[in-house]
Amino acid sequence: MGKQSAAIAGFTEWAPERIPETPMFPMEAAAQLAAEVIADAGFEKDEVDGLLVGNPLMESPMFAPSALAEYLGVGCNFGEVVDLGGATGCGMVWRAAAAIEVGVCETALVLCPMPMPPMPPATQGGPGPMRMPAYLGGDVWGSPQALYDIPSGLAAATPSFAMAASRYMAHWGVAPETLAKVAVQQRHNASGNPKAIFRDKPITIEDVLASRIVADPLHLLEIVMPCFGGAALLVTSAERAARGPNRPVRVSGYGERITHRNLTWAPDMLDTPVRAAAERAFRMAGTHREAMDLASMYDCYTITILLTIEDAGFCPKGQGGAFIEEHDLRFDGGDWPLNTHGGQLGMGQAGTAGGLSHVVDVVQQIQGRAGERQLPKADLAYANGTGGMLAEQVALILEGA
Repeated sequence: MGKQSAAIAGFTEWAPERIPETPMFPMEAAAQLAAEVIADAGFEKDEVDGLLVGNPLMESPMFAPSALAEYLGVGCNFGEVVDLGGATGCGMVWRAAAAIEVGVCETALVLCPMPMPPMPPATQGGPGPMRMPAYLGGDVWGSPQALYDIPSGLAAATPSFAMAASRYMAHWGVAPETLAKVAVQQRHNASGNPKAIFRDKPITIEDVLASRIVADPLHLLEIVMPCFGGAALLVTSAERAARGPNRPVRVSGYGERITHRNLTWAPDMLDTPVRAAAERAFRMAGTHREAMDLASMYDCYTITILLTIEDAGFCPKGQGGAFIEEHDLRFDGGDWPLNTHGGQLGMGQAGTAGGLSHVVDVVQQIQGRAGERQLPKADLAYANGTGGMLAEQVALILEGA
């Protein structure tokens, strides 16, 4: 094996749901996702010898890989829990590819189960309340965020991304209408995705700017809707993938960069770690930005897209606004198709499965399985994940074999 010797052979992705009709435990959802993706790739379960899962796995906060291997009935040579927030999906893909390249395992499941679990029983009187895990806000005793950030109003993600947006707009002078265009065209792309929660629900720039301010300057329609769902990929050797029913999607380049946890500790609020991650990914793949047929970028907020376009090297620093204004990001006739599945702004953010949706978006296009939103040419693509407060960044170059 060697570099570029790993490929994605299959995928599965559930439609995001705001409130699912049938709750599921994460391990139960992982088993269903695993069965679906193994079937999609044309594999047998016994061929799987690698297992990667996104954090958290509610039923097994510790020993998650072994608990999941036991539940799935697979023997693994490689097990990994990845905890990179929105970058988890992309982070799992390159770890699986690297494990295959060095010969640690031959076929790996990448699982992002994000169902709504059943309500835990209360001590008395029926179902008890579900408490969000402390890691989401860092509000545990002794954490720097609990001591300094949360008392100042920087609780969870929205205020931090709003602060980055405010800083960017003040420094570079980008107009609110420019950021609104991102949300509008992502919603348009969702019109071609039967699984998108906002399918056939178009919006205008005026709609975005008229929606209420959640954290200045971010409007409600510039922010993802949290949902439940799930997604999975099967990563194997390019040779084995070629014997399957789908076009293999090579993992040709990848990079990761982590510099901080809280935005207040970012080395530069306007220069994100995706710069180093993308540079490494393009260098490894031996290709360049102009060669990309499409891009799928993490879009938890509109400002995230603008910063990623710049820092991934698709335009000079400070010109992200002009780039968005000058290009059409839509799948049908756009000159720079971005997030053809609608992004998370149009499809919905099913936790770590939302991050993996950007890889699935690219895989669907390269395999020619994107349905009504299929691009005329889709051979080479850029995908990335953003975790934390513009903190954890993973970049991937994917290409058809």
